[in-house]
Amino acid sequence: MYKTYSMEIAGKTLNVIIGKVAAQANGAVLIQYGETTVLSTATASDKPRDGIDFFPLSVEYEEKLYAVGKIPGGFNKREGKASENAILTSRVIDRPMRPLFPKDYRNDVTLNNMVMAVDPQCRPELVAMLGAAIATSISDIPFDGPCASTQVGLIDGEFVINPSQEQWKNSDLNLTVASTSEKVIMIEAGANEIPESKMIEAIYLAHDENQKIIEFINQIVSEVGKPKHEYTSCAIPQELFDEMKKIVTPQEMEVAVFTDEKQVREENIKVIQEKLEEAFADNEEWLGLIGEALYQYEKKTVRKMILKDHKRPDGREITQIRPLAAEVDIIPRVHGSAMFTRGQTQICNVCTLAPLSEAQKIDGLDENEVSKRYMHHYNFPAYSVGETKVSRGPGRREIGHGALAERALVPVLPSIEEFPYAIRTVSETFESNGSTSMASTCSSCMSLMAAGVPIKRMVAGISCGLVTGDTDDEFILLTDIQGLEDFFGDMDFKVTGTTEGITAIQMDIKIHGLTRPIVEGAIARCREARLFIMDTCMKSAIAEPRKEVGKYAPKIIQIQIDPAKIGDVVGQRGKVINTIIERTGVKIDITDEGAVSVCGVDKEGMDEAVNMIQIIASDFEEGKTYEGTVVSIKEFGAFIEFAPGKEGMVHISKISKERINRIEDVLTLGDKVKVVCLGKDKMGRISFAMKGVR
Repeated sequence: MYKTYSMEIAGKTLNVIIGKVAAQANGAVLIQYGETTVLSTATASDKPRDGIDFFPLSVEYEEKLYAVGKIPGGFNKREGKASENAILTSRVIDRPMRPLFPKDYRNDVTLNNMVMAVDPQCRPELVAMLGAAIATSISDIPFDGPCASTQVGLIDGEFVINPSQEQWKNSDLNLTVASTSEKVIMIEAGANEIPESKMIEAIYLAHDENQKIIEFINQIVSEVGKPKHEYTSCAIPQELFDEMKKIVTPQEMEVAVFTDEKQVREENIKVIQEKLEEAFADNEEWLGLIGEALYQYEKKTVRKMILKDHKRPDGREITQIRPLAAEVDIIPRVHGSAMFTRGQTQICNVCTLAPLSEAQKIDGLDENEVSKRYMHHYNFPAYSVGETKVSRGPGRREIGHGALAERALVPVLPSIEEFPYAIRTVSETFESNGSTSMASTCSSCMSLMAAGVPIKRMVAGISCGLVTGDTDDEFILLTDIQGLEDFFGDMDFKVTGTTEGITAIQMDIKIHGLTRPIVEGAIARCREARLFIMDTCMKSAIAEPRKEVGKYAPKIIQIQIDPAKIGDVVGQRGKVINTIIERTGVKIDITDEGAVSVCGVDKEGMDEAVNMIQIIASDFEEGKTYEGTVVSIKEFGAFIEFAPGKEGMVHISKISKERINRIEDVLTLGDKVKVVCLGKDKMGRISFAMKGVR
C-alpha cells in the first residue's frame, strides 16, 4: 500500500506519493506540484568509502524531454550529458542539503531527481528540491532535516510565491530560498537591481513559506519515516589531536598559518606535516589520519584567531578588501578585454561580439526559452592554484561560477533593439585565492564596456565570509574572504550589484543555517564593498562604455522590411541571400517580423548589402534613379541586375540619345550603369531608360 500526502502552496496542490515506486531506494517519493511530476530518490552505501576525507554526496537532476513532449535531437535520439540548467539545479539542491548530513559520515549518498512531466505553471526545479529533501528525510540515511525550498518572483512590484515558468522569465526577481525549521540555509538570486531592503523582505517571505512546508514534511516523517541507520564514524580521535599539540604547539601553528602569501603558508604547513609524519612513523593507524587531522588543527587555529582576536590570516582588518588593480585592453585584436586583480585572485576576461544568429540555442524543459543571447563562460586551470592537472573541460563548479557572473550582468545589458549583438564573455582564471566568481563579474563588466557594449550601469561583486561561535549571537563577518577563510569559515555569501541594487546572490554555508542578523549584515557589508571596488578601482580603468565597438568587432546595420518580402530576400532555397553574402562578405539575420541585421567588418560591403536588400524588398518607383550591372544583352535591349534576383530591362531605344544599331557598341557585360525607372509599359512591365541619366 502506498500513501499520498497533500498540501496547498501558492494556490496549487502539492502531492507526495510514498511507497508506490522505487521501493529499493533508501527513500523515494513521487512528487507532483500541479501536474509537474518528479521522482526523487535517496540511496546510501552500506559502508563508508575507504581512503577519503570528505562526504561523497552526488546530486543528479535528470531532464527527460518526454516531460514536455519532445524527442531529443541528434543521431542517438536520447538524452545525453546533463544540460547547463540541470547542472545548476543539481548544485542548488546540493548546497542546502550537504551541511545537514553528519560531518563524519563517509558512506556514498546519491540523490537522484528525474523530471517526468512539466506543467508550465509549476517549475520542475523547485519540485525536485522539495522531492530530494522529503526522500532523504523519510529514508534511514542520517540527516538533520527536514529542509524546504520556496521561490519568489517580483511582478509589477508585487511578490509572487512559486511563479510559473513565464512569470519566472519576466520577473524582476528570481529568488530561491531553502530553510530549516529555524534558519535560512541557502539563497540563490538573480535580480533586476533590487534594493537590499526589498531583497531581505523577499528572503524572509520565502523563509516563512518554508516553515509551512517543513511542518508538512514532519507530519510525513512521523508516519512513514524510517529509523536512521547506524554508521561508522570517521571522526579523528581526540588522542591524536592531543599528541599533535605536544609536537606542534598552537603558537607554532599560528605562526605557520598567519601570512598573506598563500605559497608561504602552504610551505609552512608542508614542513609541519613532515614533522608529524616523522613523529608518528611507527603508528600506521594515526599516520593515515595525519592529513585530515592537520587540516582540522589548522582550521581550529584560524577560526579561534578570527573569532576571539579579530585577526585574519593575512593581517587585514575585518572589513578590509585586499589590494585591487584593474586594466582594460590587455589583449590585442579581441573585441574587448579586461583584467581584475584582488590580492592573489586574478581574472582576465575577453568579450566577443557576433550577430544574433550566433546566440546559444537551448533544448530543455522550458519551452519559453529557446535561445540565449548573452553567454558567460568561466575557466579554472590547474596552474591558477599552482597545481598540475590535465584539463578535461569545465566541471560543475566552473559551470556554476560562469552562470553566477552571467546572471549578475544580464540586468544591465542593453536590449536587442539597442544593441543587436550576441555577446560572449570568457573569464580565464590566472590566479586564485578566493572568490574568483566575483572577480569574474568585475572583469566581465569592464570587458563589456571596453568592447563598446552600452551597459546601463557598472556591476561589481564581492564575497562575505563568516565565523561562528557557540551561540547564535557569537559571530563575525569577514569582507572579501580569501581561500583559507572560505575553506575554514562557515559561509561564502556572494553578492553582485550596481549602485542601485542587487543583481545576483549565491550563498554557500557549512553550518545549519543563518540568523536574520547574519543575513542582513552580510548583504549590507557586500553593498559597501562593491561600491568601494567600483569607485576606487574599476572606474579608474574604464568609467563608462565606449561609444562604438572596436576596430576588429563586427558592425551591425539594422533595417526594417515588409515581412511579405522576406521570401524575395531569401530566395528559393536561400539562393538570393547567399548570393548577397558571397558578394559582400557580410552576415545577414532576418526575423519573422522583417527586422534585418547586416553584420560585417567592411563598411563598404555592409552598405552594398543593405542597398541590395532594400532594392529587393521594395517596388521600383517611377522617376527614381537606380544603379545596376549589365548581365545580359539581347537584340532588343539590355538586362540590368540591381540586386540578386531583381532585374530590369532597358530597351535599345532608351539606351542612348543617338540612334544605335547594336547594343554591344555602347554596352558590354559587367558594365555598371545608372538608369531611371519609367514605370510600367503597355504590357504592364517595368521599363527603364539610360539616356539622360547622369
